[in-house]
Amino acid sequence: MIKKQYIFGKPSLLFLLILLLVSCSTKKDLTDTPVPGSELTIAFGSCNKVDIENLLWDDILKSKPVLWIWGGDNIYADTEDVNEIRAMYEAQNNIKGYKKLKRKTQVIGTWDDHDYGLNDGGKEFVSKRGSQQAFLDFLEVPANHPRRLQEGIYHSYSYQGEMGSVKILVLDTRYFRTPLTPDTLTNKRISPNSYGQGELLGEKQWTWFSKELRSSKADFNIIISSIQFLSNEHGFECWGNFPHEIDRFKRLLVSSDAQGVFVLSGDRHISEFSKTEIPGLPYPLVDFTSSGLTHAYKDFKGEANPYRIGHVVFNESFGLVKLNFITREIQFQIIEDEGKIPLEIRQQY
Repeated sequence: MIKKQYIFGKPSLLFLLILLLVSCSTKKDLTDTPVPGSELTIAFGSCNKVDIENLLWDDILKSKPVLWIWGGDNIYADTEDVNEIRAMYEAQNNIKGYKKLKRKTQVIGTWDDHDYGLNDGGKEFVSKRGSQQAFLDFLEVPANHPRRLQEGIYHSYSYQGEMGSVKILVLDTRYFRTPLTPDTLTNKRISPNSYGQGELLGEKQWTWFSKELRSSKADFNIIISSIQFLSNEHGFECWGNFPHEIDRFKRLLVSSDAQGVFVLSGDRHISEFSKTEIPGLPYPLVDFTSSGLTHAYKDFKGEANPYRIGHVVFNESFGLVKLNFITREIQFQIIEDEGKIPLEIRQQY
C-alpha cells in the first residue's frame, strides 16, 4: 500500500472558487466554494449499482474534494422505460453516503451505456431523449437550462480561482455514436471500425468540443469520457473502435494550444493509468480510468495496453486528482475502501 503523500503543508490561503457553467449565466449556475488557494482536489468514479452496498462514499468524503464527477454507469438501468430509470436515480439519491456528499460537494458528470439505458447503446436507443431529461434531473440541472433543449449531455464548466483556473469538458459518447463492429475473427467482443467509418461524438458535438478547447485559457483542461481513450486492444468499448476519431482528437489537442489536458474515463470495472506522447504536444497525454465504485472485475487475468503505467487495480475504487497551480504538477491517485492507495502517479505540466 502506498501511503498518502502531499506536496504542501497546511494551506495558509483560502480563496473563492467560482463554478461557471459556460453555456449559461443564470444565478443557479454560480456556486461559491472555499478551497485552498494552491491546490484543487477532484474525485471521480464510475460503475455504480444501487442494489450493492456503496462502500466508498465515506472515503470520498474524507478526501475532501471540491468536486465529484460521475464517469458513467452511475446506475444500472438497462431499460427503455424512463420511469424505471428515474426510480433508480431516486434510489441512488437516497443512499446515505451519497446524500452526505451532495450536501458538501459539487456534483457533475456524464453517462455511459447502462444509465443511458441500453448496453453498448448508441444513437439508435429509442428512449434517449427521455433518458437525457432523467439524467439532467439527477444532476439537478435547472428546468430552464439550455441543456434541456440540447441533443446530448455534453457540457463545459470553468473554475476560476486566485491562483489558477480549470476547464472541464464533459463529453457524451452515447447520444450520437453509430454502430460498433462485432469481432468475428477472435474471442474479443468488438473490432475497430474501418478507418473513417462511423461517428463517436457526432459533428455537432465535435464543433462544440473544438470551440471550447480552442478558446480555453485555463491552466488545466480536463476531458471527461465515459469510455477509455488510450487503451485500445481489449476488445470492449473504447475510442480505439473509431481510430479516425482518435486522430481527430489528437490533431485538435495539438492545434488548440490548450494547457494541461488530460482524460478521465470509466466503464471497464478496473482502474489504471495510461500515458502517451503526441507529436507537437509539449506534455504527455494521461488517461486516468477509474472503475468501478461498487463492483470490479475480480477475475481479471490481464490484457494488453501499450500505454499502461504501473499495474491494473481490480478492486472497488475511486479516482482522486490533485491539481497544484504553483508547481503545475498533478497527483493522480487510485483509492480503495478504507483509504488504501494501491497506485498513484504524478505528472508535471
